[in-house]
Amino acid sequence: MANGRARRMPGNMRRPLLPGTGPLARVSPVLAFLVVVVVFAAGVLVGGFVGALLLAVLVVGVAVLLATTWGRLSPPERAARSLILVVLVLVTIGVALR
Repeated sequence: MANGRARRMPGNMRRPLLPGTGPLARVSPVLAFLVVVVVFAAGVLVGGFVGALLLAVLVVGVAVLLATTWGRLSPPERAARSLILVVLVLVTIGVALR
C-alpha cells in the first residue's frame, strides 16, 4: 500500500494487518481472539477480585499493544482502540466493585 501498512485482502486470512517479526507475528489471529474471549468471559462470570484480576490482565495487554502500534495506526483506528481500552477499564472496575 502507499502508506506502508498491509491490509487484509478478502480471502487472505494469513496476511498480517501490521507486518512484524515480533513474538505475536506467529500467533494465529483466531487463537488470539479466542483466548481474549475466554479470559474476558471468565473475568466477568467469576467476578470479585479474581475476575477483576483476569480483566486487568486484558487491560494491560490491550494497553501494551495500543502503545506499541500507536505510530502505525490512523487517527480513527487510534480512537476506536482507545475506546475499547476505556470500556474494558470500566468493565474491570465494575466487576471489582460487585
